[in-house]
Amino acid sequence: MSNIVRGSRLVQLVAALLVLALPRLAHADPLMLWHAYRGDEKKALEDVVRDFTHDTGTPVQLLQVPHDAYATKLSAAVPRGAGPEVFIDSHERFGDYLDRGIVAPVPGVNAALRAQFPERALSAVEQKGKLYGLPLALKCLALYVNTNLVQHVPDTLEGIAALKGKLPKGTYPLVYEASDMYFHATLLHAFGGRQINPDGSFGFVGPAAVRSVDLVHSFIQRGVVPDEATGSLVKDLFVSGHAATAMEGPWFASDLGKRVPYRVVELPELAQTGKPLQPYLTVEAAALTPNGAKDPRALALLRYLAGEKSAEVRAHIGRQVVARAKLPAALEQDQFIAAFARQAKTAVVMPSSARMRATWEPATRALKKVLQSGVAAKPALGEAERRFDDVMRPPPPPASPTPILIVVGLLCLVGAGFVLQRAKSGRLGPELKRSMPAYAWIAHAVIAVGVLVLLPIGVGAATALYAGQPGHMYYVGFANFWSILTARGGPLLAHGSFYLVLLVTLLWTVANIVLHVLIGFFLGMLLSRPGLRLRPLYRVLLIVPWAVPSYVTALAWKGMFSRQFGAISALLKAMGIEPFSWWARFPTAFAADVATNVWLGFPFMMVVTLGALTAVPKDVLEAAEVDGATRWQRLRKVTVPMVLPMMLPAVLLGAIWTFNMFNVVFLVSGGEPDGTTDILVSEAYRWAFTRQAQYGYAAAYSVLIFILLAFGSKMMSRIGRTSAGGAI
Repeated sequence: MSNIVRGSRLVQLVAALLVLALPRLAHADPLMLWHAYRGDEKKALEDVVRDFTHDTGTPVQLLQVPHDAYATKLSAAVPRGAGPEVFIDSHERFGDYLDRGIVAPVPGVNAALRAQFPERALSAVEQKGKLYGLPLALKCLALYVNTNLVQHVPDTLEGIAALKGKLPKGTYPLVYEASDMYFHATLLHAFGGRQINPDGSFGFVGPAAVRSVDLVHSFIQRGVVPDEATGSLVKDLFVSGHAATAMEGPWFASDLGKRVPYRVVELPELAQTGKPLQPYLTVEAAALTPNGAKDPRALALLRYLAGEKSAEVRAHIGRQVVARAKLPAALEQDQFIAAFARQAKTAVVMPSSARMRATWEPATRALKKVLQSGVAAKPALGEAERRFDDVMRPPPPPASPTPILIVVGLLCLVGAGFVLQRAKSGRLGPELKRSMPAYAWIAHAVIAVGVLVLLPIGVGAATALYAGQPGHMYYVGFANFWSILTARGGPLLAHGSFYLVLLVTLLWTVANIVLHVLIGFFLGMLLSRPGLRLRPLYRVLLIVPWAVPSYVTALAWKGMFSRQFGAISALLKAMGIEPFSWWARFPTAFAADVATNVWLGFPFMMVVTLGALTAVPKDVLEAAEVDGATRWQRLRKVTVPMVLPMMLPAVLLGAIWTFNMFNVVFLVSGGEPDGTTDILVSEAYRWAFTRQAQYGYAAAYSVLIFILLAFGSKMMSRIGRTSAGGAI
């Protein structure tokens, strides 16, 4: 009896322990926190999370996501119940996140919590009267000053430009990414202009916009600001002492380190208007996903990240301008943080609407067209407005799926009738029975290919029949295809139309394939000579371009084409030719793309040629030589006809690769000038990721690309067989 009592007490004790442990077991999984920080900011965040885990006992798993892919990965994961509970991002994306169901309102917001943050920072993360994040840091542009070159900073932008004659030769008074709309908006605001109007219309037009662009254009012509400046070029110029001032954000400090003495001050006034330069203000905030809003631990982490203790760590280690209503006394004495904090008070809070995001591409292209190609500002900005209106026009209306369902049903009936007819004729049964063992062997491969290849292709093709924003797409039938094939109602060869981009794509493919084959065949013939010394070394060196990842090669060649500091420009200058902007005209930009891709592609044709030449019988060549054939005749009438059948598959494969060579076009020319060097695949990318996420329209482009490649491959194969047969 006592054993029974002791056993029941033991069971009760175990049950009590389980009841107490269940809440902890339910929260045993760590919280997931996504961010895009790098360098010191990443280290500071890691320290803050480590302190949170130490104080609360809640484990947190950090995941660094590349900034360029951040929004895409969140959009793919969170609506499906995956992804993080807490994420850190810039406020201008929150409007889109709210529409897609990615971000949830912060619960328990009261006056005491709001009082901890600046009102401007709170307004940035507020949507429809609710807070959708807690501000962490304020980011805007300010003026970095090289104290070795400038002791007294002029009060006006024109005064900084006047330093041109007082600085050492080859030194710029001001460096910044002049062709980037984010930086140019600083001057646009000083002229009283806007990038987007309050009613949602395109704002980068009118006298203020024209005056701002013309001013920058004059600065570039006078050598006040460098042309074609990129972020890396700005850093190199400032670090090397070839720039007196730089307009950059707080992230620039981590790139500088202690390599150059500098201080940060507020941006100067524009003497023409008497107004200060006003950069955009971006508020980085920690936010909850819908799953995170259900977990009290996630809310605790959110408040900890935005708290005072975290702010001190992020400011001291990460050099962030923390979003606090009152900075700690130690931070107020920090000249760097104090300067950016003062600048943030006069900065323009960046709008977070979807229409604002749609302004970036047309505005930046118009800016580059003026600054790099010398086009007048007024027509360039007018064209940008028309493109914005075209992208923002309403999607096609919903369509009835009945017609396509009827067609699919009829096709299924026809297929079933065909199978039934073969079954009645007696041919299907024996054939199927004999094939069953083979089907058993390949069943797993068929399933794998179907799930991993055919199913995604089918889903992507079906997406072309839909329109609308992700998460709210609806069936529109073939409206996307009709819009593409009719050039969106404009001239068939209008700028950016499907047909004009197709012509550029065909020219791109033919030019590259011809050069690939000619160079590859010549080098293959050269390396096949048995008497060539150091032949193995040459083969290794010539195959290196193919072995290096294409994006690395593309970025390297883009740097070599730089107008001011590129290797090719230096070579031209040594030859007495004045360097020019490769991206200002279509012929030069197209030539730069082709040169890069030829460098990437000729080794493949060279290797194929070497393999094909080994199959040419030596006795045939010797017989031709005995018959008196010259070297050229042996090449044209013996070698080429015998090599051609083996080269054709490689040419076909190379044509398909080149037709869809996204990396080179996107990374080298970026479609410049004004999108004229874009090919079909890069145009599809822009409709999907830079023009209001029109996935259905981009999918329609992809389906058309597939049809063109299938038809072209069939025609090339037929022509190749005919040519090979005739040659043999």
